[in-house]
Amino acid sequence: MEKNSKIRAGMIGLGAIGVRMLEKFSSHENIELTAVCEPNQEKVDACRNKLPNASFYTDYRDMLKDELDLVYIGAPPKFHHDMAVEALKRGMHVICEKPLANSLMEAEGMALASDGAGVTAAMNFPLMYNKAVSVLEEKLAKNEIGAVKRAEVKIHHAVWPRPWQQNAWIGGREQGGFIREITPHYIQLIHHLFGSIKDVQSFVEYPEDESLCETGIIAQMKLEDGTSILVDGLSGIGEDDHVRFKLYGEHGTLSLVNWSRLEQGTINQETEEVLLDDSSIPTRELLSEVAAAIQGKKSRIVDFKAGLEVQTILEQLLQPAAQVPGTKVQS
Repeated sequence: MEKNSKIRAGMIGLGAIGVRMLEKFSSHENIELTAVCEPNQEKVDACRNKLPNASFYTDYRDMLKDELDLVYIGAPPKFHHDMAVEALKRGMHVICEKPLANSLMEAEGMALASDGAGVTAAMNFPLMYNKAVSVLEEKLAKNEIGAVKRAEVKIHHAVWPRPWQQNAWIGGREQGGFIREITPHYIQLIHHLFGSIKDVQSFVEYPEDESLCETGIIAQMKLEDGTSILVDGLSGIGEDDHVRFKLYGEHGTLSLVNWSRLEQGTINQETEEVLLDDSSIPTRELLSEVAAAIQGKKSRIVDFKAGLEVQTILEQLLQPAAQVPGTKVQS
């Protein structure tokens, strides 16, 4: 790729998240979306007019024969390994959706393939480009809530899969479920803010139908300094969807609510929303950060090594693999 030319990108997958990424790829000033791989013809027809100069494929292996600099992988998790490894072998930069893979062995293979490949291997963890998270980081650095005593991750959904994300795998036990889909975001965020996680104890509840994903989880983990992390996940309940990451400090609390709302409270002040527009912290964006990394500039990406660290904890949350339906079992 010439120094001042646009990054030639190809996309694999036009699911709910892929369609969102399609808009970002096709409008980015430093990226030219030249290829799309999607087996669903209706989805291809829906975007063909938006990309009159792009090539369309139904087999990713054919697409990877194209002249591409960057490949985005938005396929279901069990396909990540083969797609990413093939792209890396061809010297292409990669952005992969989370989780990194569908097993720890596959994730290890992907991280190994990215080592020494001489390319950027990044993951799509949107929280890293969320202004609320950047402001939360700033407040922690200023010690506004004092020493953190506990972290909590709450994932409550009225129904799973969510109405906007209905597909063949997201509600299945093999690849889907909110543990695989949601908790990696917060495992990665905790790693980013505080370091490694250890001592995972997990109780997962599954329905009688063994093809369906979990309906609940209660888990406890710890940071290296012994600080507890609690995970409370539940679906199929009479409550609006509510996802919250809350930090309890000796002087106050910070909460990331429903992904992008930041709240702060103290003993003497009720919990209030933090107005993000008041912050001087600039907004980051995944594709711009990846483009900067490709160009050898300073960037903020989550690489495959970090993705493997997340996968390690994720697999511990999901273990043991075989559980008695309708019961909660400790890992």
